[in-house]
Amino acid sequence: MGGPSALPLLLLLASCGAPGGANLSQDDSQPWTSDETVVAGGTVVLKCQVKDHEDSSLQWSNPAQQTLYFGEKRALRDNRIQLVRSTPHELSISISNVALADEGEYTCSIFTMPVRTAKSLVTVLGIPQKPIISGYKSSLREKETTTLNCQSSGSKPAAQLTWRKGDQELHGEPTRVQEDPNGKTFTVSSSVTFQVSRDDDGADIVCSVNHESLKGADRSASQRIEVLYTPTAKIRPDPPHPREGQKLLLHCEGRGNPVPQQYLWEKEGSVPPLKMTQESALIFPFLNKSDSGTYGCTATSNMGSYKAYYTLNVNDPSPVPSSSSTYHAIIGGIVAFIVFLLLILLIFLGHYLIRHKGTYLTHEAKGSDDAPDADTAIIHAEGGQSGGDDKKEYFI
Repeated sequence: MGGPSALPLLLLLASCGAPGGANLSQDDSQPWTSDETVVAGGTVVLKCQVKDHEDSSLQWSNPAQQTLYFGEKRALRDNRIQLVRSTPHELSISISNVALADEGEYTCSIFTMPVRTAKSLVTVLGIPQKPIISGYKSSLREKETTTLNCQSSGSKPAAQLTWRKGDQELHGEPTRVQEDPNGKTFTVSSSVTFQVSRDDDGADIVCSVNHESLKGADRSASQRIEVLYTPTAKIRPDPPHPREGQKLLLHCEGRGNPVPQQYLWEKEGSVPPLKMTQESALIFPFLNKSDSGTYGCTATSNMGSYKAYYTLNVNDPSPVPSSSSTYHAIIGGIVAFIVFLLLILLIFLGHYLIRHKGTYLTHEAKGSDDAPDADTAIIHAEGGQSGGDDKKEYFI
């Protein structure tokens, strides 16, 4: 009973006495690395570190087990591979212009006893090519159903395709995946089927590629579609409120693809038609009351025709506000305001003159209080005679 139960303990003691057995719980001489992902054509950095190098150098080798660097010494002549950092505890190298063939497991080794290694898996992403849209014909008719195809090659892993019309998402078929002849990349394709309307005329149908290598960048193709549809029309009067004696133009505004090429004007109750022309306007040089009535315009193209109606009511020739009368009203208002200011100025000036005139007359009255009576004036005259002075008084 005691012999078999002691065997595991003896094996544990033997392993502890073996070389390196004391580091089984934590091996400071074990190097470590990390997996890397890089886009084809980019640069990847491989970093290997160790805590206890035991006086040995680190080494990097490729998936074909070719040594790339041993310490700071280059072993493989490939100018794409460069030394980044070499110390007793770290060996880092870079590979530029990475190709799909560079994908695989890279090994970092340290030549201790025993040799210890660490693996770094390098994944290379294949960039999808610009998609190509096919299946479109020259033009589509309204309500016609069409199917467009989209394809993109070179993605790794396989990309996803999405559709949209302007800002509206289109639900296409699931993306189909096919491996490329190189055995590394994939070709993806998708199709979308939809019915067109007149609002789709001139719309862009866009196929976009979604892939992690693009890092959010847009990679898409677009196809502008043309939709043929029957015309529509509406009649617009110029001026909007016609009056007797004025000149009137009725514009028949046609819309369609193709644009209407012929316009037929009619008046209800009038035979034959008024006018058939390629021009869209019906002209009334001088409106009369008799011109009142309902007018029809038929716009015609290769896709069909459409008839619009307009009821004309000729108003009396009474003046209506216009831009010229408004201008004259503004001028008249300005003149009236100036005349008003002049009147105010004259009133203040008259008041000022009257007050100062009254002051002047008051001063004149005070000066006349010391003068002789207005009706009588006594004039004293002195005359000299040899016998004495004579005084004469004159009464007037």
